[in-house]
Amino acid sequence: MPGAARYDDIADFYAAGWTDAIEDPASVRLLDLLGAVAGRRVLEIACGHGRVSRELARRGAEVVGADISRALIDKARAAEREAPLGIRYVHEDVAHPREPLGSFDAVVCNFGLSDIDDLEGAVATAAGALHPGGVFACSIVHPCFPGGRNVSGSWPGDATYHAEGWWRADGELSSLRRQVGANHRTLSTYVTTFRRHGLWLDELAEPEPDAAWAATRPDAARFPVFLVMRCVRR
Repeated sequence: MPGAARYDDIADFYAAGWTDAIEDPASVRLLDLLGAVAGRRVLEIACGHGRVSRELARRGAEVVGADISRALIDKARAAEREAPLGIRYVHEDVAHPREPLGSFDAVVCNFGLSDIDDLEGAVATAAGALHPGGVFACSIVHPCFPGGRNVSGSWPGDATYHAEGWWRADGELSSLRRQVGANHRTLSTYVTTFRRHGLWLDELAEPEPDAAWAATRPDAARFPVFLVMRCVRR
């Protein structure tokens, strides 16, 4: 079984802060790039407490959600019991699954890739789960985001963009990343890893943060904050 995950200790904080209201620009754009999902089988990797999985199911998809955090999967399963949508949640390390997760028309990952230490393994799982012509869509904090006053960027303030690795944010307004950290990788690392596993970049978007976020972080909002990518399985 997967071991304890960084999100296990903050599951209540995370579920309270990221509700089922899919209103943030990156998640909205992610679902746009994924396209119509009615009647399609969709796998969400790093699904957390299932907010995006539930939205996909409401749109008519047959959904499987997988996450390494037992605490978050427990919350997702509790929500499914309370309001059934036909979602199957599995407690699994998607970078090293014990068995195949199934065959899917689409795989989605919303802000999860930077939480996964083994990018190669996770992308291999995503690609291996897709039919030829299937879609992989993901959103991340933009690898080129330098941060701003009280807002941590994508890499440590005392390092450079090209220095990859796991680190823990220290920005006062970066509440989540101060607790669980993140893996910084360059944009080229993401794209070449996708290509190595037969996922060809088809479209990308750099949605602007919402007005309320930008108003309290005006210097950070001058830069690209989010990156959303859609790839097609060759």
